Amino acid sequence: MQKKQRGFTLIELLIVMAIILIIAGLAIPNVMRNRIQGNEVSAINSLRTLNSALVLYSNSYGPYPPALINLQAPTSGNPTSAAADLIDQLLASGTKAGYQFVYTLGPSGATYTIIARPLAEGQTGSKHFYTDQAGTIRASTGADANSSSTPI
Repeated sequence: MQKKQRGFTLIELLIVMAIILIIAGLAIPNVMRNRIQGNEVSAINSLRTLNSALVLYSNSYGPYPPALINLQAPTSGNPTSAAADLIDQLLASGTKAGYQFVYTLGPSGATYTIIARPLAEGQTGSKHFYTDQAGTIRASTGADANSSSTPI
């Protein structure tokens, strides 16, 4: 009389594990690439949001603000030039979705520039972005974008 087998043999389990590892090996690079692209799209949208917020701020309070933090919501009360309630607190901090946003106010508050750079090159993004009061967003790979970089 033969015994009835229960479960899987070691070979069957190893074959299943090998198939899972092959599938994971093919999927992980695509997931990372999609994450980087998502972060880059988020950075572009954040620059558009900042451009709009800065124009609204300038129309309401005069020159552009000295820092991004002046665009966030006030802790209490109505919006003021110190806290205009135009962007969320995360973007006002200068870091969002794997990108760092560096805002620089020009002389007399009449101009500004914003540079968006990935926090970890090749992991959170591969492109650097630039915008100014003209509103054109420009991109560069490998180094900070500037006013002569390619527009997107």
